[in-house]
Amino acid sequence: MTDLDRNAVLQSKTTGGIQSYPVAGSTHIYKGALCMLKADGYLAKCTATANSWFAGVAVDESDNSASSTDGATTVAVYRKGRFLLGFSDTLTQADVGSKVYATDDNVVTVTSASNKQKVGVIVEFVSASQAWVEIDAGTAAPELGT
Repeated sequence: MTDLDRNAVLQSKTTGGIQSYPVAGSTHIYKGALCMLKADGYLAKCTATANSWFAGVAVDESDNSASSTDGATTVAVYRKGRFLLGFSDTLTQADVGSKVYATDDNVVTVTSASNKQKVGVIVEFVSASQAWVEIDAGTAAPELGT
């Protein structure tokens, strides 16, 4: 899978904790994208980036790609909830309870790697490539992969 190139409607359960953030310059965030806060406090789509942390799932689209100005647009994100996410790994029932890390704005993995943002925990196995993930972009210290 690759980065989103259009809006996506993620299946979700019990979403909440909506928060709006200013979007980084030259950035296009699609609805349904996994988002991170960069060290400078601006929202971007998830990538393996040092000094960043998972912010949530985009509620709507925000296109700040035509502007290099940080914060020219904003977007709201769901900070909590259960989302049906696609995985780059081959999953089994034994993965329930595993931590989940962002590979990009559209794919997650159970493999911890340098600078990948922790997204949440698998709460329900669906298939070899999908699972329900309980996200929590809470107030605790951000966790990155090793």
